[in-house]
Amino acid sequence: MIADAALVVAAARSWLGTPYHDQASLRGVGCDCLGLARGVWREVVGDEPFPIPPYSRDWGETGPREVLAEGARQMMPEIAPLNASSGALLLFRMAPRAIAKHVGILTSANIFIHAYERLGVVEEVLTPAWRRRIAFAFVFPLPSSI
Repeated sequence: MIADAALVVAAARSWLGTPYHDQASLRGVGCDCLGLARGVWREVVGDEPFPIPPYSRDWGETGPREVLAEGARQMMPEIAPLNASSGALLLFRMAPRAIAKHVGILTSANIFIHAYERLGVVEEVLTPAWRRRIAFAFVFPLPSSI
């Protein structure tokens, strides 16, 4: 069972304007893209199932493992990116052949919310440039299904 997309979107929108801060996950105080997803998880699903280890700003440039995707698969149903709709968690590759290291939440067919350095948490158009970068998509589960 998956969480109600409207609840996921409402939770994500409640983070709009939160300043960008590496490794943080506090609405209104600071978060990075993963921190935004973690905060939405806590609001929609419940307690985080495992702690997130510290990570460096360049963690995505090292190693071949899809760390974010592997972690998401442990907790969330994976869907084909082309099937992603409102409320889906998207993982982006920021460079060709790089691992996915950016996270956003789809709020409608062409709009998503993410935390971006210098901008904080923003809702913006999923432009063709962003759409090309989508590597994985997941849906938030219901609290009782994890």
